[in-house]
Amino acid sequence: MPLFYQQIINQNTRLAIWHITESLDFFLKRVPAQQTITHKHKQLQHAAGRYLLPFLFDDFPHEEILIANTRKPYLPEEQYHFSISHCGNYVAAIVSRNERVGIDIEIPQEKIVQISTKFMHPDEFLFVRYGGDLIATTTLLWSAKEAMYKWWGLGKIDFKEMLRIESTDSISQTLHANFQNEEMKQPLLLYYHFLQQLCLVWLNTPALQ
Repeated sequence: MPLFYQQIINQNTRLAIWHITESLDFFLKRVPAQQTITHKHKQLQHAAGRYLLPFLFDDFPHEEILIANTRKPYLPEEQYHFSISHCGNYVAAIVSRNERVGIDIEIPQEKIVQISTKFMHPDEFLFVRYGGDLIATTTLLWSAKEAMYKWWGLGKIDFKEMLRIESTDSISQTLHANFQNEEMKQPLLLYYHFLQQLCLVWLNTPALQ
């Protein structure tokens, strides 16, 4: 079983990363096929992500998943909150009974540095300047913003202005950030790990009422 990483965050929230080595048929024995996806590798990633959900909580009703206009998957009664991320041959998922969640995995690479001006606020380049490894630090910030975007789930996000990283702590492996738009400003605490070739970032907050 190619379980790459697993963490019980608290009694209601769990995450895992799966290294995909199986064929699509392996996953389709356990989860429904997605007919709208035609690219073979994306089909495999999608099926592996859906497979992880009941792996984390065995009563997860994956057959009830709907897709919002923003392309965020959700359960209509919010029995669980969840987020999924794919990268290469890896898929990550976080599931919670009572917390709003977001997750992202990335393989650090030069092309993320090349597009950094599109998603990083000028103040955030200080983290890159003093972060040591340019590619790893830039990937971490990108992954954090992707996790925040998924946590928000309602689309219409300016990554530079609305998703702001305020500080990083390599000892506790956390990032302090703010989500801000015209209606609200909410501090967020994100967690991260560098796991071999992967950067993992997630956040979990009390669900909005």
